[in-house]
Amino acid sequence: MTYHPKSDFIAIMMERGFLADCTDYQGLDEALLVPGQPAYIGYDATAASLHVGHLLNIMMLRWFQKCGHKPLTLMGGGTTKVGDPSFRSEERPLLSPQQIDDNIAQIKQVFAKYLTYGDGPSDALMLNNSEWLDSLNYLDFLRDIGRHFSINRMLSFESVKSRLDREQSLSFLEFNYMILQAYDFLELNRRYGCILQMGGSDQWGNIVNGIDLTRRVLDHEIFGLTSPLLATSDGRKMGKSQGGAIWLNADMLSPYAFWQFWRNTTDADVGRFLKLYTEMPIAECDRLGALAGSEINDAKIVLANAVTTLCHGAEAAAAAEATAREVFEKGGIGDDLPTLDLSADEIGAGISIVQLIVRSGLAKTGKEAKRLIAENGARLDDAPLTDAGLMLDAAALASPVKLSAGKKRHALVKLAG
Repeated sequence: MTYHPKSDFIAIMMERGFLADCTDYQGLDEALLVPGQPAYIGYDATAASLHVGHLLNIMMLRWFQKCGHKPLTLMGGGTTKVGDPSFRSEERPLLSPQQIDDNIAQIKQVFAKYLTYGDGPSDALMLNNSEWLDSLNYLDFLRDIGRHFSINRMLSFESVKSRLDREQSLSFLEFNYMILQAYDFLELNRRYGCILQMGGSDQWGNIVNGIDLTRRVLDHEIFGLTSPLLATSDGRKMGKSQGGAIWLNADMLSPYAFWQFWRNTTDADVGRFLKLYTEMPIAECDRLGALAGSEINDAKIVLANAVTTLCHGAEAAAAAEATAREVFEKGGIGDDLPTLDLSADEIGAGISIVQLIVRSGLAKTGKEAKRLIAENGARLDDAPLTDAGLMLDAAALASPVKLSAGKKRHALVKLAG
């Protein structure tokens, strides 16, 4: 698409690779020439932390604020009670109101690192859709809002169609989700003058619903903008690793493990990720991304430091890099490695190496740990580990031992006390 934007925000989104689609590029671009415009992204509170898969959209909100506009972070205290069915093969487990509130409290801590909240014209607002959804009267809602939705059209959306085509159950509860999300956009426009909803490209249908509903009910023109659903160059879903989700909260994933995830970026992704997940100038992102051989590893450290600094602070990034250097370059132990503390009671007469590999998070199951050993992928204190039947007693763990899975994943095991 050859469109030359006038607003700073659209220009940044286009040149850094954030844009998948927009309902009206020109209309939105013109609207964003006026500072202080509100835009929102919604986040359901299905876990106690967001993960790296959410980071692309958090960076969009951050750039939106840096361009002089007002980000609205909408917590789905209401919609989490229903669950978004988009491109899922089964219904989400329903959470209790207390679980949802606890998750929201945890998630809020992440946003505070990326956005400035307050009462100023470009200060972010933290909102919760339970404010208007919890008190809805069902009959009034059906009459005033439900009449604007065509079942035929809702059935045509890809997120619904894919579920029905595979003959997987879609409950009426989930089917209502897209109506509630559309209603969120209407309420945010009515209450806060919000003109834009952003989200991943899987949210396109839900976003368009909100725009249509707001036009029908309030006769206001609003916009939608989506980002690409990222996969790494080797085909993995962004934000997932062999060990599971890459969480943004430090108490769910250590800053060291977070740093290490970015340090392990595939060579082909370095330039693209620098543009999306850091604020470094485009020319520098391109220069670093074009490095070859061992030099690309320096670029990966720049990427890991920049992303970790934004999420966990400069000190955590520096500590992670120092630990990595100690572990990889000097063969040392490193203070910041994930650590498994064992009591003497737990060890008893001895504890198997397979159990230690699983409990330290280097393998998910005993079977996986045994396979790791059989394929020569496991090391004990940097020496090849070949005996899956090895037992360690308290004396062997009197000083910390280092377990490794491959070249990049390490953990310490030590006696507590």
